[in-house]
Amino acid sequence: MKVMVVGGGGREHAIIKKLRESKKITALYALPGNGGMANDATCVAIGAKDIDGIVAFAKENQIDYAVVAPDDPLVLGCVDALNEIGVPCFGPSKAAAIIEGSKVFSKNLMKKYGIPTASYDVFSDAEKALEFIKSAPIPTVIKADGLALGKGVVIAFTREEAVDAIKSIMEDKKFGDSGNNIVIEEFLTGPEVSVLAFTDGKTVKPMVSSMDHKRALDFDKGLNTGGMGTIAPNPYYTAEIADECMEKIFLPTIDAMNKEGRTFKGCLYFGLMLTPNGPKVIEYNCRFGDPETQVVLPLLESDLFEVMQSVTNETLADQEVKFADKSACCVIMASKGYPEKYENGFEIVIPENIADSVYVAGAKLYDGKLLSAGGRVLGVTAIADTLKGAIDNAYTKVKAIKFDNAFYRSDIGQRALKATEEK
Repeated sequence: MKVMVVGGGGREHAIIKKLRESKKITALYALPGNGGMANDATCVAIGAKDIDGIVAFAKENQIDYAVVAPDDPLVLGCVDALNEIGVPCFGPSKAAAIIEGSKVFSKNLMKKYGIPTASYDVFSDAEKALEFIKSAPIPTVIKADGLALGKGVVIAFTREEAVDAIKSIMEDKKFGDSGNNIVIEEFLTGPEVSVLAFTDGKTVKPMVSSMDHKRALDFDKGLNTGGMGTIAPNPYYTAEIADECMEKIFLPTIDAMNKEGRTFKGCLYFGLMLTPNGPKVIEYNCRFGDPETQVVLPLLESDLFEVMQSVTNETLADQEVKFADKSACCVIMASKGYPEKYENGFEIVIPENIADSVYVAGAKLYDGKLLSAGGRVLGVTAIADTLKGAIDNAYTKVKAIKFDNAFYRSDIGQRALKATEEK
């Protein structure tokens, strides 16, 4: 079968590498992909938000199946457009993708159906938001309503920080129209857990849990980023907590979306906080997380393509979804200065013996050389029987990769390791 994956980052590279293992796939395309994916898929220079171009390519090349991976094309209705020309897809419809496309929608959904989350208020007027913040509990969390590359959330530890965040999002339009509305919500405490789950709108099959590291610098210092590394499984996410999440969060969310006429089929990402009062939802994503995908999918032992097809065909209940009983660690190698200003265009040298475990996020081919072309450049993953082994192996691989201007956190997985040792 001819399969295309829409997207061009490290998450898409991880999906493509896992799809390559399926014997059912005869041709694999990435739209647009990037220079580092060229050995794993045919890259086609069509942007992930160019819905018309994606549809035209699918028609012309008789694509049998599509995986729409990033949030933007999902929220724009890429799956609906491909379905209209008869191309089955993995990914939610536009109506269902709103669960990530609008923080206001998702918070109201949780409130309506009793799904545990932080208490919150919604504002469309900056003056009213600024007035509210004068007496709101501090710290507080301020979120842009729409998509913001994973950076539209500010944790304000002082009133001054809260005021600056509101003005930046609503008045200065730091995230464009995504900041027309904001959510101001209660600051929750506890370990964070990411759980990606396959769902066909009826059955939910969670993947192995993971822990993301959002801050740019060691010891969770510096600015929020799209993610500087991940480990899996998350030691805080016990079997008992998993059962509680299934009963109180996962299934109720799927049921709520069905009742709203927005049946969700694809990968639903649950960002959770394990608070003293039980697990609560911080956020939903309507797709595979990045860089969580880079540690979760390498542990998948089942055929990813078969799992995806079972989601599309609503036969997930009959499909085995099996993960290895091992640990994984992914370290992101970024361009120095990320997530703010950084320089690109430096040659990347990846030793051939570790290339299979490197997921390229931001790179381009020029004169036969792979050059850095983004803030997050590479995700480097290792699998081992223990978490410590996975962490050590990941950093060994990182040190073998060379490109000027590279930087990475040196403490990915240390918090999880400490939690493991305390058990």
